Amino acid sequence: MSWFKRSKENINTRTEEKNNTPDGLWEKCPNCKKTLQSKQLRKNAYVCMNCEHHLRIGSEEYFELLFDEAEYDEIAGNLISGDPLEFVDTKRYPDRLRDTMKKTGLNDAIRAAVGNINGFSTVVCAMDFSFIGGSMGSVMGEKICRAIDYCLENHYPLLIISRTGGARMMEGALSLMQMAKISAKLTLLAKARIPYISLLTDPTTGGVTASFAMLGDLNISEPGALIGFAGPRVIKETIGRDLPEGFQQADFVQEHGFLDFIVNRKELKDRLYKTFRLLMVTKVEA
Repeated sequence: MSWFKRSKENINTRTEEKNNTPDGLWEKCPNCKKTLQSKQLRKNAYVCMNCEHHLRIGSEEYFELLFDEAEYDEIAGNLISGDPLEFVDTKRYPDRLRDTMKKTGLNDAIRAAVGNINGFSTVVCAMDFSFIGGSMGSVMGEKICRAIDYCLENHYPLLIISRTGGARMMEGALSLMQMAKISAKLTLLAKARIPYISLLTDPTTGGVTASFAMLGDLNISEPGALIGFAGPRVIKETIGRDLPEGFQQADFVQEHGFLDFIVNRKELKDRLYKTFRLLMVTKVEA
């Protein structure tokens, strides 16, 4: 005879009375599939404590990680894309923008901000993949250019954190023009001897890779990031051949001379501070 016997059959708990685990307490690593406590993951710079996989994060998380006391002032934060082509696919472009802004709380796929990194004034532009795949449109180009102007006016170094699928098709040639626009602005930064570091994260592809993401005085990456122009699947189907092992991964890209170094996100703030201090030229007063 068992020690426990249910006295009543079909006992059910109403849904509203169940003690469910609150959302946001746990996350699963996409690499090792381990369940991670969100609070500990945040303390570990969103790097898996089990396998060191770098989870994808957005501009807000990067600003919190990099800027002292998570304090910063946003640059050109109110810019919103227009619809010059009156583009329509499965929905009208203005409707897609409105829905994405409501869902993400962002105005576009990039944010620019100025703050201190270990007391060193720095301008940081960080992309958000959640906003139409981090795609580059006219607003992204304008924000980066205004950030560069801010660097020129104040003699501050620039960091651009890329996470993108490339140019935004809804803006056609206008999105492609941003490649040349930003590259020209970066030339002014180079002439002023103000350093620009490009941080490529997972994934960085398309027209961004083909332009300003590879134009840094130093091009650096997080471990395991996918970096390329077209994706590996497209390349494989185009050439009809198998690709080398690790193709377009950060280690592979570095081995072939396109990256200066790979940095763990937990060490990023200190590495940036030391690098900018080494690269900066003291401003000469007129």
